[in-house]
Amino acid sequence: MMDIQTRRRFLLTSGVVGAGALAAGAGTLGLAELLRTADSARAATDGKLVVVTLYGGNDGLNTVVPYADPAYHSARPELAYDPAEVLHLDDRLGLNPKLRGLKKLWDEKRLAIVLGVGYPRPDRSHFRSMDIWQTASPTSPVPTGWVGRWLDGTSASPETAVSFEPVLPPLLAGESRAGACVSPAGLKLPNGITPEMIAALGRSESGESALRGRAASAYADLLHVEHLIREAEQAPRDPAGQELELLTTGTGRTSSLGTQLALVARCVEAGVPTRVYSVSLDGFDTHADEIGAHESLLKRLDDALSGFVARMSRTEAGRQVTVLVYSEFGRRVRANASDGTDHGTAGPVFVLGHRVAGGFHGEQPSLADLDDGDLKSDLDLRTVVGTLLESVLDAEPERYLDGFQGRWLPLLRAAA
Repeated sequence: MMDIQTRRRFLLTSGVVGAGALAAGAGTLGLAELLRTADSARAATDGKLVVVTLYGGNDGLNTVVPYADPAYHSARPELAYDPAEVLHLDDRLGLNPKLRGLKKLWDEKRLAIVLGVGYPRPDRSHFRSMDIWQTASPTSPVPTGWVGRWLDGTSASPETAVSFEPVLPPLLAGESRAGACVSPAGLKLPNGITPEMIAALGRSESGESALRGRAASAYADLLHVEHLIREAEQAPRDPAGQELELLTTGTGRTSSLGTQLALVARCVEAGVPTRVYSVSLDGFDTHADEIGAHESLLKRLDDALSGFVARMSRTEAGRQVTVLVYSEFGRRVRANASDGTDHGTAGPVFVLGHRVAGGFHGEQPSLADLDDGDLKSDLDLRTVVGTLLESVLDAEPERYLDGFQGRWLPLLRAAA
């Protein structure tokens, strides 16, 4: 199982974080400091991308379900959904029954589903596959993420790309630039250190040097971030009136996708100039007893995403937000002996938002024509990444994808 500690170890030991991110000066950024960068007029017109990573390898066949295909039911008789349970999208495919919020977005044409996304010569290792997705370099390891290279190319400041995760993901690390981390895990003080001590350190004094003033401001930011995190967690309902389910981390604190997206929403609404946000949800390595665990995860995902998109639709800045949801690989077509699924290859990718041209993109991989029991990928992940670089971040995709030239997808509607 790829739990949160394993994911953190991957992020910390990755060549990207160990070299490129450190060389680029990656570090943490206080939320108060981030909010002080707000420019509402500019933020209302800039495209913004929220990248949602589903760590562990999401079972795409039980997310976007080929309910009408006999091969699906034959390959996983204990895991396959009855056609009557599935939220039908057309006469072949439907959403998992726990994705009712996403089904509503589909009906409103604000959800695009890109089918069969993968990369050449797939690797079933969590670490290598995630590295490929975050660097968009399937042929050879590179020390930079695809967003990080865009940060390099635009000479961007750290607040241009922000991760609400414990450490900086490889995605946001460039050679000369890197994004910033704003951890939603809250403030954890060493033994003997109290919030009152931090507050005292955070009080500025007249006549102090600029460096001392900056240090005091950093201490004050710690408490301000803690206050905002606790506010986000204590609000029991999102704007759509749905319960926010909190995911308990190994530290005993609560950190959910809903909380992370609530922080993104605050930044967007405040006019922060961040163009890319990175958030995540763990737990998709479902090798055993998959149905219950997978449905719980999809329910959390659905609640968080549908509430976030509803909130974003209410402001002009929010309507410029596009959300990408991906996992490092899909699962094997055939169920294993533990009522679960093992590491596979291709899977569906979700793109959501006000500007999204809803519907299917790409082709559903055949269940009758497999590669050693795995789905054959029809779409290179760089095609999806390149499309979003071009249509959301106003970039030339080939410049940041080592010259890769894809057939960019019509995922977004033209601006009115």
